[in-house]
Amino acid sequence: MNFNDINFDTYFKNYPDAEGFFGKYGGSYIPPELQAAMNEITDAYYSISKSGKFISELRRIRKEFQGRPTPISYLERLSDKMGGNVQLYVKREDLNHTGAHKLNHCMGEALLAKYMGKKKVIAETGAGQHGVALATAAAYFGLECDIYMGAVDIKKQAPNVARMKILGAKVIEVTDGLQTLKEAVDAAFTAYCNEYKDAIYCIGSVVGPHPFPMMVRDFQSVVGIEAREQFLDMTGELPDAVVACVGGGSNAMGIFSGFLNDPVDIYGIEPLGRGEKLGDHAASLKYGSEGIMHGFNSIMLKDENGEPAPVYSVASGLDYPSSGPEHAFLHDLGRVKYDVVDDEDTINAFFELSRLEGIIPAIESSHAVAYGMKLAQKMDKGSVLINLSGRGDKDMDYIIEKYGIR
Repeated sequence: MNFNDINFDTYFKNYPDAEGFFGKYGGSYIPPELQAAMNEITDAYYSISKSGKFISELRRIRKEFQGRPTPISYLERLSDKMGGNVQLYVKREDLNHTGAHKLNHCMGEALLAKYMGKKKVIAETGAGQHGVALATAAAYFGLECDIYMGAVDIKKQAPNVARMKILGAKVIEVTDGLQTLKEAVDAAFTAYCNEYKDAIYCIGSVVGPHPFPMMVRDFQSVVGIEAREQFLDMTGELPDAVVACVGGGSNAMGIFSGFLNDPVDIYGIEPLGRGEKLGDHAASLKYGSEGIMHGFNSIMLKDENGEPAPVYSVASGLDYPSSGPEHAFLHDLGRVKYDVVDDEDTINAFFELSRLEGIIPAIESSHAVAYGMKLAQKMDKGSVLINLSGRGDKDMDYIIEKYGIR
């Protein structure tokens, strides 16, 4: 099957299927007792998400609390530096309340938890943006909030740790394994198994067992819906290319969803890190193979025993050994091209965007900016829309300590 066999007019009605599969990817591979909790969430989401009251409340929150719609900015000086033939634009999710796209699904998940009568939300976080967003949502709705975070990421992302605590969340340090995002997910899942009657696990990306890949995508689709309308209004045409970084892949699925049925090239950018050697990157879609982890089937990086491999990225939000099942599906279909950017190009893009445009991007988003810059130099003409998924305030101490100020 390739993307020519897919009717993208009805894509979102058909994918995932009733069992949560995007082709062979997705599903729900979890213990029976936890499956009952997932079924409860699935039933509640299917019911509540069609409710006029739920939709109206979510729209009000987006407008009055989050500050949506976020704008698109034209990067004139960066475009000129790349040769001037290709025009670069960014969708400004850094201007969404809390500084990233994460609040789009966190407010939806917390609103769902409130409707279900849950008292607590549980989550993992890597870069801290999902943790901050969920802590914000919990404060907004009066819910308890436990955030699991690897010890390495806690050190790298001290500002976001402080923000979570100020917002009233309990930040639980995870010291197992590599002490990063995968271990944080492991710990959060374990906690949820013990508390699912009173809590809801708010997964931070389009990963995990059904219904989360679908649910997070649906909440994030506001990014793509806005971006398509805004770009047409600004330029009178669609962009030639859309670019987003991919770890688990929530920001990417958000903006991609607006353009899947259009004659637009779509690029998902993974972290090459220090190079192609296993353990030096987190580019699962480029170098991985089919495998199950954290309750879903996708494409993942494996060690010699077939277990999730150690991964690395300069961006804490991208150092995950798998990717969302819908990304694996779109990868196999060939509808989205998945490519890589290394640390050096990423940090260069971080400083270029900051200096030339007055926008300090998150390191995660800088991967997409770096690739957009490469496209601008390769293409003869046209336009590239980059999803600027978050702002770089959280990264500045780490950047200065490791790289200095260029």
